[in-house]
Amino acid sequence: MAVYVDQQKNPYKGMLMSHMLADTPEELHAMAEKIGMLREWFQPRSTPHYDVCQDTRAIAITLGAIVINRRETVALIRKLRGSHKKRATRAA
Repeated sequence: MAVYVDQQKNPYKGMLMSHMLADTPEELHAMAEKIGMLREWFQPRSTPHYDVCQDTRAIAITLGAIVINRRETVALIRKLRGSHKKRATRAA
């Protein structure tokens, strides 16, 4: 179980943003809280994640977030989406 930050630098309101993802929602929210992010910044659609600026990303890395490249990001997103579908099927 882990929290990950990708290497993207997407421009947003004068900042460069990366994505923070995790193996579980609990881990993701715990890290977000540790680095001072608000729950309202959580983006649950498609793949649950937070967008983090570069300074916040650096703090997350210091606290144990794992830096992943584009290929690893895509693989993680596929894994997370598959897990989400399995949970939804079991709940039905």
